[in-house]
Amino acid sequence: MLVRVQNAAGTNAERALIDWLRAWKDPTSPHGVATINCSLFHQDKLHQFDAVVWTPTSCVVIETEALVARQDGVLEVPLNAGWTINGEPAATERRDRGTPLERSRDHTFALQSWLAARGLGQRVVHGVALIVPLRGAQLKIEQAWTDPSFDVIIGDDPGRLQHYFDSLAEQESFLWTANDIAVAFRGLGILPYLPAPQELLNEGFLGPIDITLWHGGPNQAQAEAYAQELAQAEQDAQNSPFAIEAPWYSPWKLYPRESGDLDLGRTFMRTVLAIGMMIGAAWMLWFVVTAILTYGPG
Repeated sequence: MLVRVQNAAGTNAERALIDWLRAWKDPTSPHGVATINCSLFHQDKLHQFDAVVWTPTSCVVIETEALVARQDGVLEVPLNAGWTINGEPAATERRDRGTPLERSRDHTFALQSWLAARGLGQRVVHGVALIVPLRGAQLKIEQAWTDPSFDVIIGDDPGRLQHYFDSLAEQESFLWTANDIAVAFRGLGILPYLPAPQELLNEGFLGPIDITLWHGGPNQAQAEAYAQELAQAEQDAQNSPFAIEAPWYSPWKLYPRESGDLDLGRTFMRTVLAIGMMIGAAWMLWFVVTAILTYGPG
């Protein structure tokens, strides 16, 4: 997982999320790219995302929330009311921004609409509320309603979040390409954080690559290098497998043609050298044939 942190807020929940995402390095971990603390100005409103995670199969907006007091029991998640634990209000870090559900609804709908305006509307945006309790607290979730695009995860075990992304990968097919990620990063104003094309392909995003989407960013040179490598690979694949590269001493290597320049001296030397090499080859062949006929058996 590629993690791009922009203006870290430093909350307990955010630090936990960043640590978990950065730990996803082995082949069995979820692959993709995560942006921390990015924003979107949509329909005259600024949306601050705690995190947006793209995988080859999904896009997930994560709202993080940490509990500042130890509270054990059942976390009740109603549809349109405050969250409580055993009947008491959940002691969260942010009390003035509504519930994680309200923020998630607001942010996911905005991002979904924004992506649709850029031709990416067929991609579903999921919302997740990551609740990080104090160490040792015992919490369970009771959700009185069902919404396939929204989930609440207790962040006391990093395996819970990984299991969520693994489940999404099993349910959905490949939707996001490397170009889609580049379009999203450019539109969100975080082009400096856009990974190089090679990095996105290594994370499982599909090609082909439009290198113009990387122009103006810090990875423009890497994108152009990738395009050159791809062009060279295609050219090599088109060459005949029986083609033999001329040695360094060939007339065409010692006196190569130059486009737009007619050099009679270079042409004369190339011709004379070619004729001389042909005469030398014929003489060697005649010598070998004569030796076989003279000293050979019979």
